[in-house]
Amino acid sequence: MSLKVEKLEHNMAKVTVTVPAAELSEAVVKVYQRQKKNISVPGFRKGKVPLAMVEKMYGKGVFLEDAANSLLSTSWAKAYDECEEEIVSAPEINVVQLAPDQDMIYEATVALKPGVELGKYKGVKIDKIDLDVTDAEVDEVIDRERRNNARQITVEDRAVQDKDKVTIDFEGFKDGVAFEGGKGEDYDLVIGSHSFIDTFEEQLIGKNIGDECEVNVTFPENYQAEELAGQPATFKVRIKGIKVDELPELDDEFASEVSEYETVAEYRDSIKKDLAEKKEKSAADQREKAAIEGVIADSRMDIPEAMIKTTQRQMLEEFEQRLSGQGLTFDQYKMFTGTDEEKMLEQIKPQAELRIKSRLVLEAVVEAEKIEATEEDFVKEAERIAEAYKMDKEKAIEMIGEEGKKEILKDLAITKAAEFVRDNAVEG
Repeated sequence: MSLKVEKLEHNMAKVTVTVPAAELSEAVVKVYQRQKKNISVPGFRKGKVPLAMVEKMYGKGVFLEDAANSLLSTSWAKAYDECEEEIVSAPEINVVQLAPDQDMIYEATVALKPGVELGKYKGVKIDKIDLDVTDAEVDEVIDRERRNNARQITVEDRAVQDKDKVTIDFEGFKDGVAFEGGKGEDYDLVIGSHSFIDTFEEQLIGKNIGDECEVNVTFPENYQAEELAGQPATFKVRIKGIKVDELPELDDEFASEVSEYETVAEYRDSIKKDLAEKKEKSAADQREKAAIEGVIADSRMDIPEAMIKTTQRQMLEEFEQRLSGQGLTFDQYKMFTGTDEEKMLEQIKPQAELRIKSRLVLEAVVEAEKIEATEEDFVKEAERIAEAYKMDKEKAIEMIGEEGKKEILKDLAITKAAEFVRDNAVEG
């Protein structure tokens, strides 16, 4: 196999890969071996038809496309490793030549890692972050704890109000015809939660238990069911019950029940201290983010679109993995939110660009400051990984391997560069 690299504009390149005819012929034989058990030709037992006979009957190129597809992945992986340029995107493949007994030639258009003209990275000015904890913030934490410990009581002597939890039966109709998925029984709905579309919840305010009413709404334009998107609909609703949360009194007894403190004053002080610690940690992250964005703003780089698209795809895959950890599939998420893959990719594009630019400028800082991660840094990271996967440190190091270690050391150096930029920033 051989390859030739032609650099294009905007850090793109065309990599021409030539796979020898002998390798293509071997791939054809492998495809034939996999498929021959399904081939029937008069005069031969099924699965015993010689390759030459199959090619004579169906053409010399009968297995060529499948053979080429199998070669593309293996040959591109090899070309990627052999290429002296740093490729940072998935390839767009264009097969140039594919014929029996000839070399297979294809072109892969890829993005190359862009260079960085590093701007000012020491003394970057960032906004001062307010670390004061207000009484209102303490009250918010306490109110949330009171709501968590609220007692639900049934209301029978008044109409529905905002914040009530109502139990309803409902069925949706479009043009007088019930639509699929629009029916529910004994459904608990919190008024004002905006979990139902349009003004559905507001229209229940003032209704009494036992009332049957019609609620008129319009589905959002981006609703996942295309036949309902942007369309008006009517729901027939029956109010079956009303409940409200009765919050516990904020007194010493409550404080002792929800915390290790005996009085409200001590409880408030502990919350204030906890909020201050969280603000300080959050402030460090905010300073780092602001400082890096300041470096990016003063630096120059030409990010190829293909690199951004590849990063968008990686971020979407990471999101899917997080959903899976929560017991949700990506298809379920799309159904619940009324979004689709293309919309999500577009939404995360700015984040993808920021991720790329942050990495590039921090790599440049690593080089400028000759920042290195030590063996001790690596061992600490290996211990963290071992703890996460509940394995011995030595087993984790073995699992990481030499190549993995190199990548971890790079990432740790990047982390140090981010801290360097943050610690050298100027608040004001």
